[in-house]
This record gives sequence, C-alpha cells and structure tokens, in this order.
Amino acid sequence: MKIIITAPKGKMASLIVADAAARDNVEILAGVGPKGRNYIGKDIGEVAMIGRSIGVPVVDNIESVIKDADVVCDFSTVELGMQVLKSCIQHKKPLVIGTTGFAPEQREALEKASEQIPVMIAANTDRMVNVMRKLLMEAAGELYDETDIEIIDIHDNKKLDAPSGTAKELIESMGEAIGKDLVGEAVYGRTQGRNPREKGKVAFHAVRGGDTPSSHTVYFFGEGERLEITHHCLNWKGCAKGAVNACIWMKDKPAGLYGIRESMGL
Repeated sequence: MKIIITAPKGKMASLIVADAAARDNVEILAGVGPKGRNYIGKDIGEVAMIGRSIGVPVVDNIESVIKDADVVCDFSTVELGMQVLKSCIQHKKPLVIGTTGFAPEQREALEKASEQIPVMIAANTDRMVNVMRKLLMEAAGELYDETDIEIIDIHDNKKLDAPSGTAKELIESMGEAIGKDLVGEAVYGRTQGRNPREKGKVAFHAVRGGDTPSSHTVYFFGEGERLEITHHCLNWKGCAKGAVNACIWMKDKPAGLYGIRESMGL
C-alpha cells in the first residue's frame, strides 16, 4: 500500500511516518508539507526524526506525487487539509483525514467529497478511545435521562481548536445512541455570573497547558453518585498505529463516507 503523509514534522504525522516505515506491507511514497517550510526537499525520515533516512522526499506540491498513491493520510492543518482534499478529488484517491478544527462549511465539503472518493474523517484513531466511544454509547442509553453529563478535554498549549475533535466525537457517539444532537445542543464552558444548568444538555470544558498529552473524561452526575469514563493518552503511538491501519483498510474502498470504528470492527 503506497501512502502519502502530510505534515510529517508534526507530532502526530511524525509518529505515523515511524509506524508506516516499520511495516513490510506499507510504502511511504512521499511527504507533503506547506510551501515555504525549511524541510521541503529533505528525506521524510530525517524530517520526522525516526532515526534514519528512508529515501523518500518531502515536497510542497501534492500534485507532483499523488498519481501513484493508494491512500493519502492527512493530519495537518485546516488550510493544508482542504488543499489535499481538492487533489484527492481530482485524482480519485482515498483520504484518511484526522485534522480537526474545520468550520461547518469545510466539514460539509469533506462529507460532500465522499460522493466522489472514499473519505474517512477520524479525529482520533486510537483503538482505546474508540472502545471508550462504545462504552459511552451504552452508558448514555442507560443514564442520559437521569444524569447530568459533562466532558473535560485536556491538551497541550499548542492545541488550536476547542473542544477537541475527540471530545466532539465522543459526545456525537452518545447522541447517536439516544437519537439526539448532543453536540449541536451542547453548552460550551460557562462564563462568569449566573449560568444555571440546563437539563439534558451536555457541557464541554477545554483545558490547555504545557506539553501534557490528551485526556478526556466524561462525567455522568447522578444523585449521590457519579460515573466517570476516562482515557489518558500518554503518547500518540496508539493513534499513529490506528491511522496506518485505517489507511490500509481504506485502500480500494468505493466512494463513501467512512468512520474509524468501521475499520476497527467496532
């Protein structure tokens, strides 16, 4: 499986490079970075700091390398992600996209693209997180009507979007289980002053600081008790493994919108 990996210097994409480079059934075709970066033209192994060169360049024009790709893996920025999407549509290439922070109209463009190419939108490709989603769906089905639900997501101080894409996906899964748009109807933090809790609405809270890896905790507050379901990410290796597995799974899929849980059998 020949893969293109965008933003290979990024904390997530660099781990994807390392994971893919260690596999016998995966060939890294190229890396793609934004124009003007000082690592353009260098070996992707050097850029991703995996400890060795692998004879694959990082380019700033995906059009120069996409022809021979089987799948494109994008964990970059909103701006680069939309450029990559355009090329994937033009060349009919599957896209696994883990970039977050898209505006509603950009998210709509991603979903619309699935009518022409295979698209997987996966904010979190870690298997444990997706098992957590499954647990939350069951918990929501049993407890939504009798508890207050809140979620806290913790990330490093470089995280750009809030709430995180993973936090949204967790709550989307719960909404899926009970037939409600819990994300669209949610409360996003609470400002100063009087902010009484609204029954039935989930509240998001984002904490950003230092270089802490991500953590997500969903609370179900009842009378005299509470249930907490938490995932702590100590590093992003699990996400990288899941992303490469998803790319392998997406190879030769027909046009359509896919989810990471499908690739994991969850």
